[in-house]
Amino acid sequence: MKQFIDYIPLLVFFSIWAMDERVVSIAGYERSVGGIFSAAEFLLVASILVYGTMFLVQRRLDKFQWITLIAVVLFCTPTIIFRNTDFLKWKAPIVNWIFASIFLASRFFGDKPAIEHMMGHAVKAPKELWQRLNTIWIYYFVALGTINLIVAFTLSEALWIQFKVFGNLILTFAFVIGQMPLLAKYMEVEEEESSESTGEDSV
Repeated sequence: MKQFIDYIPLLVFFSIWAMDERVVSIAGYERSVGGIFSAAEFLLVASILVYGTMFLVQRRLDKFQWITLIAVVLFCTPTIIFRNTDFLKWKAPIVNWIFASIFLASRFFGDKPAIEHMMGHAVKAPKELWQRLNTIWIYYFVALGTINLIVAFTLSEALWIQFKVFGNLILTFAFVIGQMPLLAKYMEVEEEESSESTGEDSV
């Protein structure tokens, strides 16, 4: 559910970008809607609304949500003001490299690597495995940031945006699924322990 909510601003961004540019009149105020710069405006507004609402409801945002929101504001604002998409093209690479830095730093600061903080509540795996997965995620974020940079500055605007909205999601989903064999036996153990506990409680 959380991942879907985080994805809403990007869906808004893609929907507006895909529209043919048109002038919309609301209460006598005319505004051009459609195209990349209009999409950047909607991405900015949608992100503030979505994360602002989440903050009001939850009274908090996690560090990755804060980074995403701040990045949207920092990269969308100059894109809109200067009518230059180069600013927006740097957003995904830099955000992914910041995530990689957080995962790297978590190896040296704190009692748990970042990936264990994210998934440890659901899977009770040994520390060695969490460290291994954390390292894998560091490489993944570095690679994903580099891929986003190459796509943004070498391919067409249409391919860049399609990759930005859908390509990253597909790659991340496939990457997560690829780690399931490493975690599967620990998930099974936890499910068995939970079932045994439920059985004992019912006696």
